[in-house]
Amino acid sequence: MPIDSGNLALKGLDDLFSTEENRQEEQREQVQQIPIDALHPFTNHPFKVLDDEAMTRTVESIAQYGVLAPLIARPRPEGGYEIISGHRRQYAAKLAGLDTLPVIVRQMSDDAAVILMVDSNLQREHILPSERALAYKMKLDAMRRTSGRPSKENSRQLVGNFETADVVGKESGESGRQVQRFIRLTNLIPELLDMVDEKKISFNPAVELSYLDESQQRDFLEAMQDTQNAPSLSQAQQLKKMAQQGEFSYEKAFDVMGQEKKSEKDTVTIKNETLRKYFPRSYTPKQMEEKIIQLLDAWQKKQQRRNER
Repeated sequence: MPIDSGNLALKGLDDLFSTEENRQEEQREQVQQIPIDALHPFTNHPFKVLDDEAMTRTVESIAQYGVLAPLIARPRPEGGYEIISGHRRQYAAKLAGLDTLPVIVRQMSDDAAVILMVDSNLQREHILPSERALAYKMKLDAMRRTSGRPSKENSRQLVGNFETADVVGKESGESGRQVQRFIRLTNLIPELLDMVDEKKISFNPAVELSYLDESQQRDFLEAMQDTQNAPSLSQAQQLKKMAQQGEFSYEKAFDVMGQEKKSEKDTVTIKNETLRKYFPRSYTPKQMEEKIIQLLDAWQKKQQRRNER
């Protein structure tokens, strides 16, 4: 039976002789050298790029060794590339005088890009409350769009929204409830949100204040400045209750903020980030508390035995 040479003519030599491994290699993402000015920040990027001590160290490292880990970016319709992961590296590379950067260019949908951008940045050691709040909201919204809106016929999907919050917080060891509380902070006016970042307002009172509307928040801010007092949790809860009952006013906010606070002399507060250095990520606050009490009990018994000698 004669060989159909016409079929052979349709195939190139590369197609005939390339192995499956070669074909897979061609499909793998390749690192490209992209001009630094062709790389643009992610739209509404919630993480701040600061000129701090850590940035100085990054600039020095890049100047000496170059950028070792490639950025991830996606093509922009208007030209250039949108950075998904690597904003700090790009900024440091500019300061170090680099012209090009190693980049993995990836075609991604808007929602997939948001999720990857948030996940890659949540690995950072220091994240401001406002950054975490905005990032959690962006990722939660993206995940809900990806999974579709809950149907009215299926009430179980309403629970699914809370489960989505659990997934959002999993990467950073947060519960779904805590994710929802962080997202509440996005309802604060910029001035109050900045105060949370600056630790002038604590996290728990800030969550309560987020239930005030914009006008009420501005009245509260004025009352806070006039009394020169930061809100306690109980004061913030009072203000929230007043707002819900339609009784909020600057005058009442001033009275609440002028209240004498309970003495905090006998209170010992250890910040969460301090404790986290000594415990696995999987530990809950309750488990950390139990372990601390256990260690203190052992220390106390040791002291007692030493005193009895």
